[in-house]
Amino acid sequence: MDMSAANRKGLSLFALIMIGLGSIFGSGWLFGAGQAAAVAGPAAIIAWVIGAVFIGMIAMSYAEVGAAYPLPGSMARFGSISHGPVLGFMTGWACWIAIAALIPIESIASTQYMSSWNFGWARGLVENGGLTTSGMVMAFALTVLLWLACYWSVALLAKANNLLTLVKFAIPVLAVVALIASGFHTGNFTNHGGFAPNGWSAVMTAVTTSGVVFAFNGFQAVVNLGGAAKNPGRAIPLALVGALSLGLVIYLALQVAFIGSVPPEQLASAGGWHGINFASPFADLAKILALHWVVMTLQFGAFISPSGANIGNVASASFMAQNLADTGFFPKKIREVHPKYGTARPAMWLNLGFSLILLFTVGHSWEALAAVVSAAMVVSYLIGPIAVGVFRETKPELPRPFRLPAARILCPLTFAFAACALYWTKWPDTGKVVLLTLVAAPIAAVVLKRKGEKNLRKQFAPAWWLIAFLLWLGTLSAIGGEEFGGAGYIPGGVAIALVGVSALGFYFWAVRSGIKAHMAGLPGPDPVLDAPAEEPVPAEDVRELAHT
Repeated sequence: MDMSAANRKGLSLFALIMIGLGSIFGSGWLFGAGQAAAVAGPAAIIAWVIGAVFIGMIAMSYAEVGAAYPLPGSMARFGSISHGPVLGFMTGWACWIAIAALIPIESIASTQYMSSWNFGWARGLVENGGLTTSGMVMAFALTVLLWLACYWSVALLAKANNLLTLVKFAIPVLAVVALIASGFHTGNFTNHGGFAPNGWSAVMTAVTTSGVVFAFNGFQAVVNLGGAAKNPGRAIPLALVGALSLGLVIYLALQVAFIGSVPPEQLASAGGWHGINFASPFADLAKILALHWVVMTLQFGAFISPSGANIGNVASASFMAQNLADTGFFPKKIREVHPKYGTARPAMWLNLGFSLILLFTVGHSWEALAAVVSAAMVVSYLIGPIAVGVFRETKPELPRPFRLPAARILCPLTFAFAACALYWTKWPDTGKVVLLTLVAAPIAAVVLKRKGEKNLRKQFAPAWWLIAFLLWLGTLSAIGGEEFGGAGYIPGGVAIALVGVSALGFYFWAVRSGIKAHMAGLPGPDPVLDAPAEEPVPAEDVRELAHT
């Protein structure tokens, strides 16, 4: 989308909340409750609360820097503004991966729910919990079709967004009411192994691998697109609180309804919650309960929710790629915007290629890809609390419409929480994401060399903390507790303590590195403090996403 013109009217607070809610209710509600129950049992309810608190802490740190720098795709730029080009590219790379990976996962979600249709070809889309060859072809087709719709113009889909938004919220609410009314089994919360049949470590794992973090990740849309608000400093934090609070209420209702509606005899025959493995959780459950109208409603919602959220994903991923091109680490051509349709077509082609690679490598099911995507999201969160700490020291004159209370305490704790969440993702998914993020380091070195940079040591100095942190966390994940996928050389509880304590050290190292980077002049001109006073904040086409 073309973000070059200013929108002087701006988005209302309500519209910004709707942006966040629309992104939160993608495919997460279709699968999250079922997957979390299989991992943690009834204690999955606690996982949603922990996830909301975690994301809320992350979101509030981004509220301060996002309100101070209301730029399109701003989450991909904070690292560059705080530490300079190398760390900026590495954190921007992580943000881009996390957002671009959402494009294929929504198509996978729609495909898996199609398998609940009463057609032979539809039932053949999924087998043993994963997509078959025909399922992969269908997911490929859905990915390309939605991409094409956005390629020609987001406005083609945005015109119907008011109705789509209402439908997206009505369907999960109807599902909750129908499932509870069909027969609610309170014994499901204590029988079959108790409230936490797989232990509390499983609850922590459910936060990052079962779609909890994935679901609440929609808060990024508020930060990335909040620059179009009438009063970003007030609107961004209020929209974050509003979207996350409403999202938590509905997700808790979905989780409770799912747990209480599974027939006890089904649980007994499956050997407990770990044996409940529905390809289309709510649709399959509604079929068992003979709620045929609910099945049809869910099948319709399986297209509306992921497709609606994916409009925002396609646009946000384009912003991320364009920002990386602005820093010089992606080709300049990526920044080009079509003069007629207003879409960043080169960036969209790049995102489509990356989406299809993920689809055909790790995208054999929503659950498999969601675990990797959630870990990538956690990595992309790391720079938020650090940027707050750096800017408080280096830019005291920066206008801050919103100031995070008790930032000196909350920011280190938020970073430590994010580190623990990454560890809970479990090995080998943690290792995959660490490797995928560290790939950015040699790419940065090659690009800087080609530009004629002779002092790579100076350029990389502000980024060593992130490289060391990822290697350290990957190592702990590999040798840590077996309940988190590790080899068991270090007990899980001890490993979590090591992650949390060491994360505090990495946080202060990172803040100190940012301060030194500013002393060395690495971040360059500040996009707000050094911008011409009359230059408006770019925002025009963001309005099209208001009801996505």
